[in-house]
Amino acid sequence: MTDKPVRTRFAPSPTGYLHVGGIRTALFAWLVAKQAGGQFILRIEDTDRSRHVEESEQHIIDSLNWLGLKPHKGPVRQSERLEIYKEWAQKLVDSGRAYADVSSPEDLNRLRDSAKGAHKPFLFREHRPSETPPWEPGMPLRFKSEPKNYSWQDEVMGELHAGPESVDDFILIKSDSFPTYNFAHIIDDHLMGITHVIRSQEFLPSVPKFLNLYEALEIERPKLATLPYVLGPDGNKKLSKRDGAKDILDYKKEGYLPEALISFLATLGWNDGTEQEIYAIDELIKKFSLARVQRSGARFDDKRLEWVDGHFIREMPLDELYKLAEPFWPDQAKESDERFRKDVLGLVQERLKFLAELRDLTWFFFRDPTDEEILGQLAKAESVHLSTVIESLQQSDFSYDDIKDRLNDLLQSLNTKPAVLFSEIRGATTGAKISPELFSSLSVLGKDKVLARLQRASKLLGT
Repeated sequence: MTDKPVRTRFAPSPTGYLHVGGIRTALFAWLVAKQAGGQFILRIEDTDRSRHVEESEQHIIDSLNWLGLKPHKGPVRQSERLEIYKEWAQKLVDSGRAYADVSSPEDLNRLRDSAKGAHKPFLFREHRPSETPPWEPGMPLRFKSEPKNYSWQDEVMGELHAGPESVDDFILIKSDSFPTYNFAHIIDDHLMGITHVIRSQEFLPSVPKFLNLYEALEIERPKLATLPYVLGPDGNKKLSKRDGAKDILDYKKEGYLPEALISFLATLGWNDGTEQEIYAIDELIKKFSLARVQRSGARFDDKRLEWVDGHFIREMPLDELYKLAEPFWPDQAKESDERFRKDVLGLVQERLKFLAELRDLTWFFFRDPTDEEILGQLAKAESVHLSTVIESLQQSDFSYDDIKDRLNDLLQSLNTKPAVLFSEIRGATTGAKISPELFSSLSVLGKDKVLARLQRASKLLGT
């Protein structure tokens, strides 16, 4: 292959939302281009009009932009390049390497059934007509293959081989005048100067057909890199919607950080040979290599994604995190001042795995718990010490250290355990199943609010 400027592409079909597998392909292609100072192109392969989803293209663009994978060029739409494919199709007709396909669907079904009955693979080239009418737009056009053995180097899978049985005649142009993927992507990659074609494992069986077409067109093929599937949580099959393959923008709605998702996706099937698990984007650009992408599938683990995202949240400066957290506060938080919200955010920053958790972790800072919420948390209390707690905290200046000292002293004087006393205080003051560290929470809530809630809980319990 000649020495060309590196140019990669992400070429999704706009048939629905992007999920983990697709966006990982985009990331790896972006990293290869970025590392080499090359270009990353977005191409929309919208030639299958029966499956086209109108809003899908904008979703693809929004997903890439959110993650910072902005293309240098695109989107380029295949549906706007039909004349180009027609010209290249005519070249194949003129060279005798393509012919009009006059087979009906019934003919194809009959031939397939016959091959199945004979326990043989169906190969259209074995039923190629001896004479065909001249091809013109509106008629399906089929490639005339020349079966042979192939060996090729895959940048991920290594040396691969295929026999002539894997090469067959296939449709280039459909009756609606739109090209098939098998034809259009090869023309576009050539014309756009694509140097690396990085795509999912599902295309691997078709590569020998592509190699045959490259030769027929007399064009140089790019480097090929096949990415193994992202597997479901059990590691036994390709990740599906049922297994948690969510819309990428759902992660944005749930408050995941784009840099965390990038780090997580990069390590789905790749590592730099070390034990490192978290990568900043600059590190990925420096260290990434297709040669270190594993050849087996990578298991998707949403708990690990939460762990990675929690790491990035903890490392983020509070002021920066505060800006990102704006859409995720409980409704009542809008009535409080910025300083108080920042104090609350600082309390939960260590516990957040994604920003949408902010509501459940902080609501009780902004509204009083209901009687039901308080009693729900105190229903299993082993004993009630609220009057003693109130008496002690009335003397407190409500600094963190003073609250800590007073409550630890109560553990001794009441001869009880933190799991008993602190759970009781937590339930009475928050009414929540989960909350940040107790001493800090009480200090941020403030003396008046804490004592009022403790006294109310005491009355509810009749103590």
